[in-house]
Amino acid sequence: MNALHQYLFDTYRAAQQGTPVPPAPGPHDVGVLRAVRDHRRFERVVAARPARGAVRAALHRWLHPAR
Repeated sequence: MNALHQYLFDTYRAAQQGTPVPPAPGPHDVGVLRAVRDHRRFERVVAARPARGAVRAALHRWLHPAR
Protein backbone atom coordinates (compact mmCIF):
# COMPACT_ATOMS: atom_id res chain seq x y z
CA MET A 1 0.00 0.00 0.00
CA ASN A 2 1.38 3.39 -0.91
CA ALA A 3 0.63 6.84 0.52
CA LEU A 4 -2.23 7.47 -1.91
CA HIS A 5 -4.02 4.25 -0.93
CA GLN A 6 -3.63 5.08 2.77
CA TYR A 7 -4.96 8.58 2.14
CA LEU A 8 -8.02 7.18 0.36
CA PHE A 9 -8.71 4.77 3.24
CA ASP A 10 -8.31 7.57 5.79
CA THR A 11 -10.57 9.87 3.77
CA TYR A 12 -13.26 7.19 3.57
CA ARG A 13 -12.99 6.47 7.30
CA ALA A 14 -13.21 10.18 8.11
CA ALA A 15 -16.33 10.53 5.97
CA GLN A 16 -17.96 7.57 7.72
CA GLN A 17 -17.10 8.81 11.20
CA GLY A 18 -17.71 12.50 10.56
CA THR A 19 -14.19 13.51 11.51
CA PRO A 20 -11.98 16.00 9.62
CA VAL A 21 -10.33 14.75 6.43
CA PRO A 22 -6.55 14.24 6.72
CA PRO A 23 -4.27 16.44 4.60
CA ALA A 24 -3.42 15.13 1.16
CA PRO A 25 -0.01 13.49 0.85
CA GLY A 26 2.70 15.65 -0.57
CA PRO A 27 2.01 19.31 0.15
CA HIS A 28 4.42 19.44 3.10
CA ASP A 29 7.15 17.16 1.74
CA VAL A 30 9.48 19.97 0.69
CA GLY A 31 9.17 21.67 4.06
CA VAL A 32 9.99 18.44 5.87
CA LEU A 33 13.06 17.85 3.71
CA ARG A 34 14.29 21.39 4.34
CA ALA A 35 13.78 20.97 8.08
CA VAL A 36 15.78 17.72 8.04
CA ARG A 37 18.57 19.37 6.03
CA ASP A 38 18.71 22.34 8.41
CA HIS A 39 18.77 20.06 11.45
CA ARG A 40 21.63 18.01 10.02
CA ARG A 41 23.58 21.20 9.25
CA PHE A 42 22.99 22.39 12.82
CA GLU A 43 24.23 19.09 14.25
CA ARG A 44 27.38 19.33 12.11
CA VAL A 45 28.10 22.88 13.32
CA VAL A 46 27.61 21.88 16.96
CA ALA A 47 30.01 18.97 16.45
CA ALA A 48 32.60 21.39 14.98
CA ARG A 49 32.49 19.83 11.52
CA PRO A 50 31.96 21.68 8.24
CA ALA A 51 28.28 22.41 7.75
CA ARG A 52 28.39 22.19 3.97
CA GLY A 53 29.98 19.93 1.41
CA ALA A 54 29.70 16.61 3.25
CA VAL A 55 27.98 14.83 0.37
CA ARG A 56 30.38 16.23 -2.20
CA ALA A 57 33.39 15.24 -0.09
CA ALA A 58 32.06 11.71 0.42
CA LEU A 59 31.38 11.36 -3.30
CA HIS A 60 34.88 12.60 -4.08
CA ARG A 61 36.41 10.07 -1.65
CA TRP A 62 34.35 7.31 -3.24
CA LEU A 63 35.19 8.22 -6.83
CA HIS A 64 38.87 8.98 -6.18
CA PRO A 65 40.14 6.50 -3.57
CA ALA A 66 43.61 7.01 -2.15
CA ARG A 67 46.18 4.83 -3.84
